[in-house]
Amino acid sequence: MRATTLLSILFGLKFTRVLGFEFSETGLIVDVTPKTRTPRCSSCCRPAPKVYDQRPRLWRHLDLGGMVLLLRYALRRVDCRHCGVVAEAVPWAEHRSGFTREFEQTAAYLAQRTDQTTVSTMLRIAWVTVGRIVARVVSRLGPADRLEGLTHIGMDELSYRRHHEYVTIVLDHLKGRAVWAHPGKNAETVSRFFEELGPERAAKIEAVTIDMSGAYIQAVTEGAPNARLIFDRFHVQRLAHDALDEVRREQMRELRGTDEGRAIKKTRFALQKNPWNLTQPEAERLALVQRHNRPLYRAYLLKETLADILSRRQPGVARQKLLDWIGWALHSRLEPFRKVARTIRKYIDGVLGYVATGLSNGPSEGLNGKVRTITRRAYGFHSAKSLIGFIFLCCSGITLLPVRTVPSCAH
Repeated sequence: MRATTLLSILFGLKFTRVLGFEFSETGLIVDVTPKTRTPRCSSCCRPAPKVYDQRPRLWRHLDLGGMVLLLRYALRRVDCRHCGVVAEAVPWAEHRSGFTREFEQTAAYLAQRTDQTTVSTMLRIAWVTVGRIVARVVSRLGPADRLEGLTHIGMDELSYRRHHEYVTIVLDHLKGRAVWAHPGKNAETVSRFFEELGPERAAKIEAVTIDMSGAYIQAVTEGAPNARLIFDRFHVQRLAHDALDEVRREQMRELRGTDEGRAIKKTRFALQKNPWNLTQPEAERLALVQRHNRPLYRAYLLKETLADILSRRQPGVARQKLLDWIGWALHSRLEPFRKVARTIRKYIDGVLGYVATGLSNGPSEGLNGKVRTITRRAYGFHSAKSLIGFIFLCCSGITLLPVRTVPSCAH
């Protein structure tokens, strides 16, 4: 078997012919050429037989036997009737890339599973090159239009660096995938998403889950007028939990040094936990609160009642119960809960949207947790662009497998 034939089998490159090879100081250089005689335009892929000029180029391929392997070819520039003078398309690499597709897929596969420094060390490429390769692989293997067919979406922001640098991520609830991301967390950022979506597709959005951010509410209302706003249950209940904690602190300040004050010491976690999760000592502390501090126990009952209302599945019943709860909170003489009641009354339709649909920002929070893991694994990102590339690589449904350069033998 000739050496060129052996190399062709080892590389496994389609539509590529090996012409020869030579050893260099860093490894192996292999001369290759496309099997097609007529060159094609790299922009439109149409045949472009008129050659303008040519010059040698090198592409990095997967290492062979621990040696750096480079493919060499005299790349031609062709005069395309539609695109003008452009470089020809080659079957082993993308246009304007110095790496073969197999090398880039290997780098992206490793980037899905380990940190960026490990990838750069293992493949012997620059740290920033890993991010650029990831961006090209995402563009090549991702869907042509991620925003097509959206009907139920979730929006949430994620802090990726200090000094309050954020990225807003949009999730497709039906597919469980990230479909859009952009630096920022204000109304302008969300408006940019709806601009890219377009008015026709924005009109098809049926539901949007968000937190109670005024900027998000305004931008979603203007960008998707037909969509139903759904406020995340976690954020609604958190309002009540924070109000309960505020009441507890007020009571501790007022009753410090008294028997009533000592009765509510170390009750924070007992008050915040679900009743079925209480331990015996915590249940006893809660009983002391019930006997010695009526305002604090009233706040506890308001918190638990709101959670029970949000667990219902009949929107009409839940609306009436929620209106009753708002009246109770407004007359409770507990200012923190009066504030919560006014907030819920203002956004009652969005709060009840969770009861009607069962949708929440839970999947978005889960996605954020995965992105935080990616950020910690990479020891941070220097720019939002790099982070967004990794979000789409790991959270948009792209599946990568290890590259097999040698065809498996038939059994």
